[in-house]
Amino acid sequence: MNPEKDFAPLTPNIVRALNDKLYEKRKVAALEIEKLVREFVAQNNTVQIKHVIQTLSQEFALSQHPHSRKGGLIGLAACSIALGKDSGLYLKELIEPVLTCFNDADSRLRYYACEALYNIVKVARGAVLPHFNVLFDGLSKLAADPDPNVKSGSELLDRLLKDIVTESNKFDLVSFIPLLRERIYSNNQYARQFIISWILVLESVPDINLLDYLPEILDGLFQILGDNGKEIRKMCEVVLGEFLKEIKKNPSSVKFAEMANILVIHCQTTDDLIQLTAMCWMREFIQLAGRVMLPYSSGILTAVLPCLAYDDRKKSIKEVANVCNQSLMKLVTPEDDELDELRPGQRQAEPTPDDALPKQEGTASGGPDGSCDSSFSSGISVFTAASTERAPVTLHLDGIVQVLNCHLSDTAIGMMTRIAVLKWLYHLYIKTPRKMFRHTDSLFPILLQTLSDESDEVILKDLEVLAEIASSPAGQTDDPGPLDGPDLQASHSELQVPTPGRAGLLNTSGTKGLECSPSTPTMNSYFYKFMINLLKRFSSERKLLEVRGPFIIRQLCLLLNAENIFHSMADILLREEDLKFASTMVHALNTILLTSTELFQLRNQLKDLKTLESQNLFCCLYRSWCHNPVTTVSLCFLTQNYRHAYDLIQKFGDLEVTVDFLAEVDKLVQLIECPIFTYLRLQLLDVKNNPYLIKALYGLLMLLPQSSAFQLLSHRLQDSLKAAPKSQKADSPSIDYAELLQHFEKVQNKHLEVRHQRSGRGDHLDRRVVL
Repeated sequence: MNPEKDFAPLTPNIVRALNDKLYEKRKVAALEIEKLVREFVAQNNTVQIKHVIQTLSQEFALSQHPHSRKGGLIGLAACSIALGKDSGLYLKELIEPVLTCFNDADSRLRYYACEALYNIVKVARGAVLPHFNVLFDGLSKLAADPDPNVKSGSELLDRLLKDIVTESNKFDLVSFIPLLRERIYSNNQYARQFIISWILVLESVPDINLLDYLPEILDGLFQILGDNGKEIRKMCEVVLGEFLKEIKKNPSSVKFAEMANILVIHCQTTDDLIQLTAMCWMREFIQLAGRVMLPYSSGILTAVLPCLAYDDRKKSIKEVANVCNQSLMKLVTPEDDELDELRPGQRQAEPTPDDALPKQEGTASGGPDGSCDSSFSSGISVFTAASTERAPVTLHLDGIVQVLNCHLSDTAIGMMTRIAVLKWLYHLYIKTPRKMFRHTDSLFPILLQTLSDESDEVILKDLEVLAEIASSPAGQTDDPGPLDGPDLQASHSELQVPTPGRAGLLNTSGTKGLECSPSTPTMNSYFYKFMINLLKRFSSERKLLEVRGPFIIRQLCLLLNAENIFHSMADILLREEDLKFASTMVHALNTILLTSTELFQLRNQLKDLKTLESQNLFCCLYRSWCHNPVTTVSLCFLTQNYRHAYDLIQKFGDLEVTVDFLAEVDKLVQLIECPIFTYLRLQLLDVKNNPYLIKALYGLLMLLPQSSAFQLLSHRLQDSLKAAPKSQKADSPSIDYAELLQHFEKVQNKHLEVRHQRSGRGDHLDRRVVL
């Protein structure tokens, strides 16, 4: 500093003392400056006051010499003390040089700057509020200062500033929020603690409504909640808890839509505390905001669904996520099935599915399940959704279905999540069938694939969805569309609902084929498509047919019309080119028909063949059952067509009697001893009226080798032949049994040709069983 420079009105002694390295001498200079400024105040000499402040600022506080800077700081503080209540007129000039010294490399100088600013603020009190942002910015830096003395001094200044804000009703929250939003993303634990403490203070002031600006800082609060320091996490929990209490008290003033995606992001984090807290907020939002949250359903489901598969280690998160899922599902109503088209002059109020996730910058933070997660960043740009008061909330299914499809396709997803997805699909088909059928073709392949799931509960829910698709009136179309997936392709003709009424099937003229069509009024165009593809899946996955086939078909008979299911499958199998699969499938269907309690009514319908519908059903089943000779006989036993059963067994002499064939006969004999055929065994007591039953059973006996089944049937028949038959129970006169017998021979010849083509006639004959 130039000693010859004129610093008037500061005397040379004051200048010299301000530049001294000793604090005591600088303090004496400060007292002289205070006295000098008081005189100027008394004289109302504002020019000299400004000159003194400018000199202390430019020549001392911003000097290159460290001792001069220290002198300038204490001098500015002395000026403020001397000015008293008038210091507010000069605060900008007093504060700016002091704040500049906050960045000084010398920790002692930063401490003196903090001390000087404390004195300035203490004198000015409420007058400093217009400069609050620069003060807050400076304090936020000092809060993270490595020097403990500086940090201690900043804490004193921080408490003083909080007291001033609490006492005042002139705090400018609007201009402060941008700075708070910026500073809240600091990674320094002391800076975070400083931010949280200020949010607590502002939240406690009655005249300050921080809730209006919560969308601006909510993401930052959740970031701080993940801090490594327990104390900071606890403070942040308290802040979030206070905000949530206020939200519950004043839901009408809360900007739910602007915070929805923020919660979606943090519901997917790997930090348990953040995830649980965000999920609790999401639960409250859904319950308080109601349908306002519907436009964000796809994001909410992306966050919530994976949590449903958590184990007991994350039981709390799982329970809250389940409540969120159930609450969100209840928001979907039949009114959401209305057409999406907007009326003239009406604008769209909610974001489209593509806009349902906020535009982000920075590093992504994925959720606990990586299969369907969206990329989210730590710092987000919160968008403002249009007010739902201006237009009704519209449910957009595109995004929801995409999320559900994604989770259902992920083989690594947990069982409870898959069940929840299927429940959602079922719920949407019930509440919004017209909208959902626009997505059925894309959902159909994955729903069929889910039938191979390891869980029975998943398969049951999947069947409920498929049954609803197949029976919903909304799915009734002339053409349900092409099949999706390479393994599900079928020709257009395969998708047409067939007319089972065939020429020559019945003798009765005028029969309408549609009377027993697979597509009854309770079914739609997708029903037959479902049956085709279910059989295709059984054909390509024989293990599925073997392990889960009976379970799947039995459940479908409960969910849909059993007659329609058997009628349609029989019609499809009649055109099946893979004869071995057709035989296997017919055997499986026959076993289900004869043994399942779910088919009790259908069995009763087939027992007497008294109605035209039952006769038509029998003929339809018979034609496909011909793929397996033994099942054809069992169908005749079930329908009490004993004479035709006898005629069929007579034809068995022309068939190859293999080990597999005999095993099926053995099973049929065992089945006759089951409760299903109680009526048949009782009819053996009336030999007079059931001669062909006796003959048919003797025919089976003649086919069997000496075995336990042979002995069983032989003993059963011994007491039935004491009286000779004098009359006989005729088969139904309405059915052309000769034509059916010809069809049986035709099908069996096709099977024989296929077997010969596969193995050669000579080798094939070697495998015949000689009785």
